[in-house]
Amino acid sequence: MPRIAEVRDAAEPSSEEQRARHVRMLEAAIELATEKELARVQMHEVAKRAGVAIGTLYRYFPSKTHLFVAVMVDQIDRMGVGFKKSAPPGESPQDAVYNVLVRATRGLLRRPALSTAMIQSTSTANVASVPDAGKVDRAFRQIMLDAAGIEHPTEEDLTALRLLVQLWFGVIQSCLNGRVSIPDAESDIRKACDLLLVNLSHR
Repeated sequence: MPRIAEVRDAAEPSSEEQRARHVRMLEAAIELATEKELARVQMHEVAKRAGVAIGTLYRYFPSKTHLFVAVMVDQIDRMGVGFKKSAPPGESPQDAVYNVLVRATRGLLRRPALSTAMIQSTSTANVASVPDAGKVDRAFRQIMLDAAGIEHPTEEDLTALRLLVQLWFGVIQSCLNGRVSIPDAESDIRKACDLLLVNLSHR
């Protein structure tokens, strides 16, 4: 399980050069976590592959948990852009959310080691010490709201989506552990959408 080295805010890139380094560090982490399990990914390896000093890596990511939560935020942002470009018109909100979750599931399962690293890091991160953990929840919720076409969600909408995300993360973890097949996972997601989103606001 990744250890949080210290409690402090991570630095944010403020120049083009810093943003480029930030991207390289995330990409290096993605490559290494695709190749091997999280416990075997070392921060010095990430720094070396990204072409940055280890101190630079720790300035932006105080721990491996910070790093892979940031990777999760980056991947969700990329998902959101892709989903907006290909969302079919005329779907019900429930179907739209279901299709987003299924596509996200298939995407994550294509790189199981990386997905395990991101989910482990996100699930163990305390938002007080790893602020990006809160970004994961907000970004994924917004993807589902966008899919459903909801601009002004009610409290009931937000509660239903929060419960759905928590259930979905459990389904993904079960798939990654080999306890649930992909067809069963998709069937479970369908059932969850039907039950939890029955009163979801309409477009």
